[in-house]
Amino acid sequence: MRSLLHQPAILRTALPVHSLNLRTMATASSLLFPSVSLNKLSSSRNASSLGFSVTRSRVSMSLSTESQTAINDSLFAHYKPSSAFLFPGQGAQAIGMGQEAQSVAAAADLYTKANHILGYDLLDICVNGPKEKLDSTVISQPAIYVTSLAAVELLRVREGGEQIINSVDVTCGLSLGEYTALAFAGAFSFEDGLKLVKLRGEAMQAAADAAKSAMVSIIGLDSEKVQQLCDAANQEVEEADKVQIANYLCPGNYAVSGGLKGIEAAEAEAKSFKARMTVRLAVAGAFHTSFMEPAVSRLESALAATEIRSPRIPVISNVDAQPHADPDTIKKILARQVTSPVQWETTVKTLLAKGLKSSYELGPGKVIAGIFKRVDKSASVENISA
Repeated sequence: MRSLLHQPAILRTALPVHSLNLRTMATASSLLFPSVSLNKLSSSRNASSLGFSVTRSRVSMSLSTESQTAINDSLFAHYKPSSAFLFPGQGAQAIGMGQEAQSVAAAADLYTKANHILGYDLLDICVNGPKEKLDSTVISQPAIYVTSLAAVELLRVREGGEQIINSVDVTCGLSLGEYTALAFAGAFSFEDGLKLVKLRGEAMQAAADAAKSAMVSIIGLDSEKVQQLCDAANQEVEEADKVQIANYLCPGNYAVSGGLKGIEAAEAEAKSFKARMTVRLAVAGAFHTSFMEPAVSRLESALAATEIRSPRIPVISNVDAQPHADPDTIKKILARQVTSPVQWETTVKTLLAKGLKSSYELGPGKVIAGIFKRVDKSASVENISA
């Protein structure tokens, strides 16, 4: 296993000892580590062989398959968030993103690595466009992933930035952003995450090309009304064009996905349901519905071949708004994610109800900050762009 010292800076982030909740991890009935004291772990030979890296007052974990016999998936079930990193999803992209990141070597290096993996100049498209190219699913997903992790490196060099990064005890991302969150939490390397995101974008684009479908945001209605709107629209179209709620974003903003005729029917029904407005989304097709089913098998194969470790902090899933610790469960969740509705509203409400005090949106746009404010006007969210 490669030493953590040779991993990108984004994955070398170490947690304060108290954040690891070592007592909880040691007593979790099905989380089995070798019987080794922390004093023994101070030996670099022991540390590297067990997948631990010990530095002064901090311990970071890279859980290899050799160092874990079993992982209790509910390890993070009782997490108590205080500081969160939030990562945007597709739609947050904008021409010019990534330019600021070139002022920081570690951030700029991520784009260089991305170019080798993707086979094209990602930074050039981010900075110069054209917009139509950047907005395409196959480009925008890798672009947002890389730029969001570059934003972490920009924060790292800011005064007090390292302290903020080390204080983060929960992370999540909107749809695509879940991959960014998992990379930040050390579940997989920057490179492996980018390869997954690249394939995800390609698979979702191919699934969208296979059938005429679309997405539309319904503004000004609660989720129950939007469901009724979908039911009404579905009475007017064939089975292949039916629609459903795909993104539960926040009160008054829910995205509906489905066949093109179904989306047109939903837009027409929105007037009778007194929606404030509808906004057709600039995406390739009906994401987070069965329309994306062709993408699942490709994702499952790629995930099966990827080393995924237990995250060092809770990463909240879009599928069930819960954190997962077991790598196999994470793989299944990620494969299901493209066909499952995004439970972002539940995620935000749960974090705030559990006492979340500070949040940082890292990457392009301010969509997530806007959602948090819709749920709780007093919520604190700082934007860190790149």
